[in-house]
Amino acid sequence: MCRSIKTLREPYTPEVTDADVQAAALQYVRKISGFRAPAAHNAEAFDAAVAAVAAATATLLAQLEVRGQRAR
Repeated sequence: MCRSIKTLREPYTPEVTDADVQAAALQYVRKISGFRAPAAHNAEAFDAAVAAVAAATATLLAQLEVRGQRAR
């Protein structure tokens, strides 16, 4: 597990921003690709992967039900 990716669901993070989701997606793609920044010929694939992971993360967080939490 990449240690710089923080838990983004309640109650660990009460308010998640798009920047939080984007940062986690970027860290994940960096970790699995082994690239901090891709070469020009891989940039499109790298950026697409970050966008896909961010979208999947946002969907997951929106659909999670945290039991024992009061509705806000």
